[in-house]
Amino acid sequence: MQISVTEAKGQLTDLVRRAEAGDDIILTRHGHAAVRLVPVKPVADAKSRKALLDTVRASAATKATTGPDAARSQDFLYGEDGLPG
Repeated sequence: MQISVTEAKGQLTDLVRRAEAGDDIILTRHGHAAVRLVPVKPVADAKSRKALLDTVRASAATKATTGPDAARSQDFLYGEDGLPG
């Protein structure tokens, strides 16, 4: 929905409610889009952020596996005599 800033002045409460409900509200000035009304996303509290980080860390720790030793990772390219195979 697009509405001019002048018209929006009298309907601000309704426009805010519509934006909170998910409607796309764009305020125009002289026929050009100027501002978009969007709802503010709630910020997670410290406790929930810590819980999320702990979950991610635990998941990463279980998925981590040791791979081949980098110093020996290309040994398959060489034969018993040490020459390229």
